[in-house]
Amino acid sequence: MTIEALLSYLLDRYPVEQAESWDHVGLSAGDPHAEVTGVLVALDASAEAVRRAADLGANVLVTHHPVYISAPKSFTPAPDTEHNAAGAAVFEAIRRGVSIISLHTNLDRDPEARNHLASLLGATPEGSFEHPDDAALPGLGSVGVIPTTTLGDVARLAANAFSSDPRVWGPPERSVRRIAVLGGSLGDLAELALSSHVDAVICGEAGYHVCQDLWLRGCSVVLLGHDRSEQPFVDILSKAVASAGIDPSSIATMECPRQWWTTYEGERA
Repeated sequence: MTIEALLSYLLDRYPVEQAESWDHVGLSAGDPHAEVTGVLVALDASAEAVRRAADLGANVLVTHHPVYISAPKSFTPAPDTEHNAAGAAVFEAIRRGVSIISLHTNLDRDPEARNHLASLLGATPEGSFEHPDDAALPGLGSVGVIPTTTLGDVARLAANAFSSDPRVWGPPERSVRRIAVLGGSLGDLAELALSSHVDAVICGEAGYHVCQDLWLRGCSVVLLGHDRSEQPFVDILSKAVASAGIDPSSIATMECPRQWWTTYEGERA
């Protein structure tokens, strides 16, 4: 299979039309006519992920996050005060012969992907922020119901399901029945969350004042960390690559490395 054929399959499955207008999805670097020798699936299109792919003999890196949204001003071997990490990742990809394919907000809107996040919390999906009454339509966020419980229990469940130490807005004894689950940033979707009549939003990140406003208006927030909330997308993309016809033995996955630490855990190397 060529890289172009793999790309075509993935974009048929996760259409570009589902992506945000500002997003950069699809093929960012590489030769579309080359034959696929192997695929590494990762959350981020970093230089480290490119090197991991090349070391495994894979010439395709499939990621959720694009290597860049807007093209960097330069492409250099390493990021520094003048050159950013995106340029270094593209430089490494070209140098090592690794093509980069990214499925970002088009994957976020996919019912299979977003409902998978909800399933990790035992929720029954009913819709999305954009289509709260139809779980089959593309849309951001999975809105659904769980057995009546408390915010404290939801936070503990989310911590285990996403391997996270979440920051929680709202009293732990607050009753929770209807939730929304969103990978990544809540961004400007707070009002849609409220209009979906959810008791809690579980997402990667959200602004301080957004969280404060939501829980004071009756909607609690559980912040998992952007990376932890979207790591499950790696498995979804890995299965999609296999469905395209790539031999599963030629597909590898990469756990998103922790790039930060908390004082409760101690310093990380």
